[in-house]
Amino acid sequence: MINKSTSKKLFAEALEYIPGGVNSPVRAFKAVGGDPVFIASAKGAYIYDVDGNEYIELINSWGPMILGHGNKLVESALISAVKDSTSFGAPSEIEVKMARLISEMVPSIEKVRMVNSGTEATMSAIRLARGYTGREKIIKFEGCYHGHGDSFLIAAGSGAVTMGTPDSPGVTDGTARDTLTAKFNDLKSVEVLVNENKGQVAAIIVEPVAGNMGCIPPDDGFLEGLRNLCNEHQILLIFDEVMTGFRLSAGGAQQLYQVVPDLTTLGKIIGGGLPVGAYGGRKEIMDFVSPSGPVYQAGTLSGNPMAMHAGYAILSFLWKNPSIYNDLDAKTNSICTGIKENLKSHSLNFTINRVGSMFTLFFNENPVRNFEDAKKSDLKVFGEYFNFMLEEGIYLAPSQFESLFVSNAIVQKDIDRIIEANFEALKKVLS
Repeated sequence: MINKSTSKKLFAEALEYIPGGVNSPVRAFKAVGGDPVFIASAKGAYIYDVDGNEYIELINSWGPMILGHGNKLVESALISAVKDSTSFGAPSEIEVKMARLISEMVPSIEKVRMVNSGTEATMSAIRLARGYTGREKIIKFEGCYHGHGDSFLIAAGSGAVTMGTPDSPGVTDGTARDTLTAKFNDLKSVEVLVNENKGQVAAIIVEPVAGNMGCIPPDDGFLEGLRNLCNEHQILLIFDEVMTGFRLSAGGAQQLYQVVPDLTTLGKIIGGGLPVGAYGGRKEIMDFVSPSGPVYQAGTLSGNPMAMHAGYAILSFLWKNPSIYNDLDAKTNSICTGIKENLKSHSLNFTINRVGSMFTLFFNENPVRNFEDAKKSDLKVFGEYFNFMLEEGIYLAPSQFESLFVSNAIVQKDIDRIIEANFEALKKVLS
């Protein structure tokens, strides 16, 4: 058994001062049982908790640490930048360099506005879409998470044409009525909503590869179908690439699948691990944002120099070294292949979804193509598996409904250890 005594003490104290003891709900381990481990440091592919336990981790701060923790490029950029101050609240050269680099890497983004989180990015993109089109309704997909903005905390109704209902106290019925919810990988459910609300839909927002119901790739033709539908009905297509941006390729999921959105939201990797977000798209749409246009959006710390320098260091490396995506794909494929062999050895028929360096092992014997499928997974077994893996020194996302992220800091001995731990954890699940 790993020692978690200091983590337990810290969590008990945190419960007195922080709601639920954590600053983001999934960290509380409620979905898997037990108390969270508190992290003291991280380097490369490893994290270390306050009790001195070492883990190979497959979260990587939920995606940003694509090159691993404590990367020298990021460290050097931050050390250099901090000498000039941590914030200006005024324009700086690094913001211009960052915007130019993003536009070079993602051609659909002709102009970009920096913000402080993925939630800010998606909220701002939706406001811009409504302002630009003069329409009020949006379409999102059940299971796709776009941050905690009111418009996104909406559950699906009983059918494709059912209006949304609030999924959190504090979200008004009026907001819910303007959010229509479709089924991921079901183009027909989107067509029905568009036809039932002709001339009223401002935007369709989608994670091109879902990551917040576990990793779920788009079916062949799904993203292309959304693009065609948006073209036909003058609806803006928004790709939420907060997770997938610069992770699946230098140009994100839109480069991988060759589908061009009107607007794109970004986060995670573009800050190198610091709080950050961005939204961008075609010039004529982005010029609708204040001070160029009438759609207001602002932020005191937007374009923060620390986040910009860290992000610029990471993006520059990825832009100059595209072979890293082949390396990440090969490493992630090795992990998933090993897990599949373990499943066969234990006569288990669970499902693994993978796109590049994102993957999820679903404790579900059937294919997982949408949130309805994902919810059929055995959450009790997943919780047991998570805790067995933790005991084996592998730190996973503490939820069945999250993607895992592999960093390029992983080496073969780490891959071997992950596969071996998986074998032992599955054996314990069966006992």
